[in-house]
Amino acid sequence: MVTISDIASALGVTPSTVSRALAGSPRVKAETRAAVDEMARKMGYERNIMASNLRKGRSDIVGVVVPLINREFFANIIGGAESVLNAAGYNVLICQTKESFESEVKALRTLRNYHVAAIMISHSIESENGDHIREIIGERMPLVQFDRVFPDLPGAKIVGENFEGAYKATKYLIEQGYKRIGTLAGYMTCLLYRERLEGYRKAIEDSGMEYDESIVFHDTIVYDKGRESCLKAIDAGCDALYSAGDFSALGAIDELKLHGIDIPSRFGIIGTANESFTALMTPSLSSLGQHPYEMGQAAARAFLEGRTDTEVIPMELLLRQSSNRNNDIQCQK
Repeated sequence: MVTISDIASALGVTPSTVSRALAGSPRVKAETRAAVDEMARKMGYERNIMASNLRKGRSDIVGVVVPLINREFFANIIGGAESVLNAAGYNVLICQTKESFESEVKALRTLRNYHVAAIMISHSIESENGDHIREIIGERMPLVQFDRVFPDLPGAKIVGENFEGAYKATKYLIEQGYKRIGTLAGYMTCLLYRERLEGYRKAIEDSGMEYDESIVFHDTIVYDKGRESCLKAIDAGCDALYSAGDFSALGAIDELKLHGIDIPSRFGIIGTANESFTALMTPSLSSLGQHPYEMGQAAARAFLEGRTDTEVIPMELLLRQSSNRNNDIQCQK
């Protein structure tokens, strides 16, 4: 690796002169700066960004921590954040926790040691509170939470309209004439899943139905759990489900088809997240769209503007075949 000392030796100047010249210091003559730049190019010199960050105590890198990179929802959030941050001169360093608390701790420590300009995070399912985040990054590093947040942590929070979205989806199932509506609920350690459960519960109670804990299927956000919980819902006499995630809803639909239960005439279902497969499957899956690209953009802007407030991104009910019992809507793609 070519160093500043190598360039200095080739030009017959001091390493400090080369360092100042590469930094564009006006203390170095223009012709010397040009000579240093040319020699650095010829010798293939590459700036040590890590060392530079350590010297300055800051960087042009923003760390983004997500539970799963291969989920379309989080991929779109990253894309939205990058579009804003890149335009502002920042690069993005992505860390994936795979829903592991230990991996999240390791990622946060790595980003802290890289002296990133800020950390944007959606916490893992295994993280029950934000104590480890506060302890690792301290009070000085800018923090922006998105989607999954801990309310007691400082910094901006970008969240979805979780209560309102779940209420809207459950109410629609009620209006379609379904009588016993269960829910594929998420993990109660996570605020957004608690909010979705509360939205579901409020819609049930507002309709005059009885809230029945026996048809609330917790920790159900993946495909296999969706199938397993749907089988229990069938046995419990359910004729509809609001699902806090699309992957569990996909599992439920496959289980219903396996048992020859017609969707939506005998059983209705609405998911959450509007993953791309929801419009392509048969029957197509009604889902709550969360606008993740816009959520990522909002998180990036919150960092750039130094905000510490909470911004709520609306959720949109996209109606398709899986809940169209009365055939009264034009299904959306």
